Amino acid sequence: MTSASYRARRGELETYFDRTAADAWKRLTSDAPVSGIRATVRAGRDEMRATLLSWLPQDMRGMRLLDAGCGTGALAVEAARRGACVTAVDISPTLIGLARERAEGRQGAGEVHFSIGDMLDPGLGRFDHVVAMDSLIHYRAADMVTAVEQLAARARGSVLFTFAPRTALLSMMHAAGRFFPRGDRAPAIEPVRHDRLSTMLAGGGRTMVGRGRRIARGFYVSQAMEVLRT
Repeated sequence: MTSASYRARRGELETYFDRTAADAWKRLTSDAPVSGIRATVRAGRDEMRATLLSWLPQDMRGMRLLDAGCGTGALAVEAARRGACVTAVDISPTLIGLARERAEGRQGAGEVHFSIGDMLDPGLGRFDHVVAMDSLIHYRAADMVTAVEQLAARARGSVLFTFAPRTALLSMMHAAGRFFPRGDRAPAIEPVRHDRLSTMLAGGGRTMVGRGRRIARGFYVSQAMEVLRT
């Protein structure tokens, strides 16, 4: 069961990633030249993806992974190359179409099944691990915690996700981001303090917090968190 605020924000994100900024994201997630600001975002995302992958088993043969909010599919493909059977879901048909194109012939010993829809859909099944890289950062803390708990309930192992840490530097960069052209702006990121988020996740009694790592590269500031079901 999702809240009205979660559903409203999901609709905004679908419009943004599928229509408003589809071309910008296609370029950002490629090797094409980008501006200095976007180059820092690209580098930060690459480092974050590598971090999350390093927290997954190196040999994933026989394992099922949910890539929740897979975007253009880079993490899903890397997990498949380790042998995983990956369900990669995103709300944007445009990004899923691009992900399918880029994944062709690159899945190694595993496989990726791309799907358009809500990452919290219970019909997606159960998994050994779940990864939600930068797909929850636009949701309020309460909705984020609910989402993580729902994902953890369907994971035998870990849920790895990222959030925007509440810092003075990040607040300053968000303010500067208001000067970007309106068409380039994503729906607002919802920063949250690490200690508050950890307390909220532990307080429900359904999950416990494991590893964490913050990555800051220019305009990219994001924090990874590992959550396990209790």
